[in-house]
Amino acid sequence: MMITLLAASVLAAALLQTLSGFGFALIVMPLAVHLAGIQIAAPLVALVALVLYVINFIRYRQSLDLSEFKRLVILAALGAPLGVWALSTLDETLIQRGLGLLLAGYAVYALLRPARLHPISGRWAYPAGFAAGILGGAYNTPGPPLILYGSMRQQPHANFRALLQAMFLINGVIVVSSHALVRHYDPQLLTDFLMLLPALIVGIVAGAWLDRRIQPERLRTLVLALILLLGVSLVV
Repeated sequence: MMITLLAASVLAAALLQTLSGFGFALIVMPLAVHLAGIQIAAPLVALVALVLYVINFIRYRQSLDLSEFKRLVILAALGAPLGVWALSTLDETLIQRGLGLLLAGYAVYALLRPARLHPISGRWAYPAGFAAGILGGAYNTPGPPLILYGSMRQQPHANFRALLQAMFLINGVIVVSSHALVRHYDPQLLTDFLMLLPALIVGIVAGAWLDRRIQPERLRTLVLALILLLGVSLVV
């Protein structure tokens, strides 16, 4: 039952991330935490997500702004091991509630969309990258700081989506490597990973097919509402 529910969420999340550029871990992690606990969910989702990030980066790589990427990636690389360390040492309930607050806060911000008259400075990439690394290491959710930074920089959608995929890929490699170093991957977890791969591939293919046939903005609102509900459920 656990794998069936996770597979359904992986399929839907892969489809939505392929369309919008983000949202995979934000959707899959809360359910995985509920079903398996943070100690199993974090390394499992990180491994599945890494496959998605590789495929999506190959699709969007031509639109990547290297100057933005370099500013973000350095601090993200420093923050990710710190996040993995926090996962191994902090209380699981505290981490779950922290994830819930993160999800709910991000969803409210994204739904309200506060307008800015001028783009923020590129120097904000450094704290955004560090926060993304920590959250990626602990929760597999590097997206919120990167999404906030990208939206406040008012980047074109193609560049924004490519930047996210590149950052998700680098963060994913670091996080999976960190989990492997502390021996979070056992035979059962790797078996679960292999069982989730077919759902991931179906979601990616379906998302690519829908990419030119549906308006991602309509899906985005529904996804944010779901993220808000899941975040509140983790806090409560």
